Order: sequence, then C-alpha cells, then structure tokens
Amino acid sequence: MDETPLDIGEVARRSGLAPSALRFYERKGLIAPVARNGLRRAYLPETLDRLALITCARDAGFTLAEIGRFLAAGPGDTGLRARMAAKEREVSELVSRLTRLRDSLRHTLVCEHDPLVECPEFKRAVRRVTVPE
Repeated sequence: MDETPLDIGEVARRSGLAPSALRFYERKGLIAPVARNGLRRAYLPETLDRLALITCARDAGFTLAEIGRFLAAGPGDTGLRARMAAKEREVSELVSRLTRLRDSLRHTLVCEHDPLVECPEFKRAVRRVTVPE
C-alpha cells in the first residue's frame, strides 16, 4: 500500500470534507497530520479510512467525544463496549424506524387515494413508523 502522505487538499477532495473540517477533527484529536508540505498539512492515506468511520459514526448520531473514545479504545475497555452496545441498540431502532418510513413512502408512490393522507393503508404505514412493532 502506498504510504505517501496526501496533501490536505487531496484528503479533503477524496473524503468530501472541507479542509476546515479536517483541521477541526485534528484539533479534537480524531486525526493527525504526519508532515507538512510547506504550510499545508499532509496525512497518511489511512486517514481516509478514519474519516470514513468518523463520517459514518456522525451520520448515525455519535458525538465527536464518543467517536474519539471509540478510536482510542482497546479490547479491554469494558465501559466503552457497554456504551457501544447501547448505541448499537439505538442505531438498530433508528434503522427499523427508517425502514418502516421507507415502506410507507413506497406506498405513496402507487396509491390513488384522494387525499393521499387519508388512505387507510398509508395511515397504517405511518402508525408502523411511529409505534415500534
């Protein structure tokens, strides 16, 4: 694997994040540059994997503090494992709700009821979104 450091602009381009976000994550201790190219930071290519994890975790509702603890954790960190198990349950419930929402939206694509929001099937689908199965 190529370990040639990537300029901050290249990391920003490949990750889809602004350079300011990279600098912010650096200040929070989530990523670290390995060198400077003049005044510009340079990162190892593996930083892109870390940024993908950070982005995914943020999208799932993790705080930066939680992400930081996760990135620093070892296998013996039982407290973190307990917090991650709780977070896994939260994410699973979110996925379940979003799946039910997706299914109700799919119904609207083919429904001929007028008005749409009065459709009995749509109402049942919406209830399935708001009330866990």
